[in-house]
Amino acid sequence: MDVIWLLIPLSMVLVLLALRAFVWAVRTRQFDDLDREAARILFEDPKREARPEDMRSGEQRHD
Repeated sequence: MDVIWLLIPLSMVLVLLALRAFVWAVRTRQFDDLDREAARILFEDPKREARPEDMRSGEQRHD
């Protein structure tokens, strides 16, 4: 039962850290445009140039 005196303050500190991280994320606009970022992974970037490390032996890029 003595361990509760350690666990309660520790849990309060962890809650405060999580709340601070959430407030930071909201203030730095991390959650502004979730739809665009979710769809961005599905489409290839048209401005991306072919790099030598992207090419496998003998393959050529056809755009």
